[in-house]
This record gives sequence, structure tokens and C-alpha cells, in this order.
Amino acid sequence: MKTMKWMLQREIWEHKGAFFWAPIVVAAALVLLIGGGFVYGMITTNMANIQVDGAHVVSIQGIPHEMRSKLADVIASSYLGAALPLFIMLPVVVFFYCLAALYDDRRDRSILFWKSLPVSDQDTVLSKVITALVVAPMITIAVGVAASLTLLIIGLVGSAAKGLNLVAPVLSDINLYLSPLYLLAFLPLYILFALPTVGWLLMVSAWARSKVFLWAVGTPLVAIVVLKWVDFIIGRFANLTLNVDWFVQEVVLRGLMGLLPGIWLAELDNSSLAEVGEGLNGGILLAHSYGALATPGVWLGALAGAAMIFAAMRLRRWRDEG
Repeated sequence: MKTMKWMLQREIWEHKGAFFWAPIVVAAALVLLIGGGFVYGMITTNMANIQVDGAHVVSIQGIPHEMRSKLADVIASSYLGAALPLFIMLPVVVFFYCLAALYDDRRDRSILFWKSLPVSDQDTVLSKVITALVVAPMITIAVGVAASLTLLIIGLVGSAAKGLNLVAPVLSDINLYLSPLYLLAFLPLYILFALPTVGWLLMVSAWARSKVFLWAVGTPLVAIVVLKWVDFIIGRFANLTLNVDWFVQEVVLRGLMGLLPGIWLAELDNSSLAEVGEGLNGGILLAHSYGALATPGVWLGALAGAAMIFAAMRLRRWRDEG
């Protein structure tokens, strides 16, 4: 246990810029741009007259109580949306981290040093899997929640200064406190759907001698082209067809895009998506998201990801000894 803790600290230390400082810089930029823009707008814009539901309201204090409650509920339910750029950046960071995780050690020969330590190849690869699937998302969640709360405070204080005091309604809304917990509850889903991608990237990183990106991305694309060509030939002369679209969606896209947060929504049917899209209830979104686990492809993909991680463990030793 202590060995794994030390190895995780090593991964964070070696990639502090990508996992720690990059989210902080992006979060600071969001607070500066969005928060600063809001404050500037509050200062320079006259908010004495506004419109609510198409009706002209003379004073901002004249907004109906039920409208204030509804507005507070929307704010408390959706304030974490401000952290969306961080979660767009997360898959990019993890993608290139996994690509370089086992390849860079062989390229700069630092693998010889790490091999001299009493650490197995299994522990080394496992530490990188945990870093990609747990540590990096947790850091992003923490930074995202902090940035969103900062922007929420700026918005509430600025609105109160203009006469629209929503501090009490927002603070009394349960969604304000449940939203970060909902975000954490999505982590097991993220791990399951990201396993095939992480497994594929680590396996390529352990196997490729050069041009890791081309092997990881180019190989599936070449496979699609070949299958499309074979499907055309078979359809032309034998009146048969291959289900290439299934291969593209269930193998290639699942294998390359599993790191995207929320990709499990693609597994939901139209009725579930319609119910999710009706409001901002995190509980409904969470419940329907876990419904995606009823799809066998999710578990088959996770098993394939675990198999590729095991292959990466074996390849790391074989490549070094070979």
C-alpha cells in the first residue's frame, strides 16, 4: 500500500503541470473572464428595468417571489456548469498522459533506473491507470467546484448589490450542496467507460517503438478504411454486407473517445434523454446515467480495457528485456 502511494505521488510530481497547474490556470482564467465580465456588466449596465415572462417590471426588487425561487433553484442546480472547460480539457490531458506513460521511460532510458527499484511492472502500470482514471478526475473536480463556487459568490454579491438578493434562496436550496456529490457519483461511470481507452493507449505506449500517436489513432482509422473496402467488395460481388458501423461505434469510438465525460449518455434511449433534458435535476441525470450500465457493451468494453492493461504490464517487461 505504501509503495502504491509513493508511486502515485511520483506520477503527480512528474506531471504536476498537466494534472495540477493546467486546471488551476484554466480555472483562474474562467474566474477572471466570467467573473470580471459579470462585475463589469453590473457596474456599467442599468438594471433598474427588466422584463420577467415578457412583462415589464419597473424595478428589479419587483420580481415575484415565485420567480426568485425558480431563479435560485436554477442557479443552485447549474452553477457547476461554469467548470465545463475543465472537463473538456481533462480527456485531452489524460489521453496524452497515457500515450506517453510507458513510452517515455523507454525512450529516455529512465526505465533502467525504475527497474532497479523493488517495484514490479504490474504496480508501475497500475499506478498509471489509477492516476489516469481516479487522480486526474478528482483534481479536476476539486478545482472545478472551487472555481464554480467562486463565480457563484461573485454573481450573488453582484446581484445583491443591484437589488436582486438571492443569497438566502440559493443557500437554502439543497441542490447547491448535492451538485458536487452528484459530480463525484459520476466517477465510477467515468472509470468504466474510460477503461477501454486507457487500456488501449497504455498497451500502445508499452509496445510502440516510435510514433505512438500514429499507432494509437492511425491503426483504428486504417482498420475502418480496410473494412469499408472489404464491405464494398463483398457487397458488390456476393450481395453481403459487413456491419462496419457497429465496429466504428462500439469499437473505435468506444476505444478512442471513452475519456470524454458524459459519453455514457449515448447509451440512453430517446425517452430517457428527453426526461434528462427537461430540467437540471442532477438526481434524474444520475439515475438515468447509471441506467447505461444495463448495456452489455459497457461491461464487455471494461473487460477489454482490463485485458489491454494486463497486456501492457506484460509488454513493458518484454520490451525492456527484448
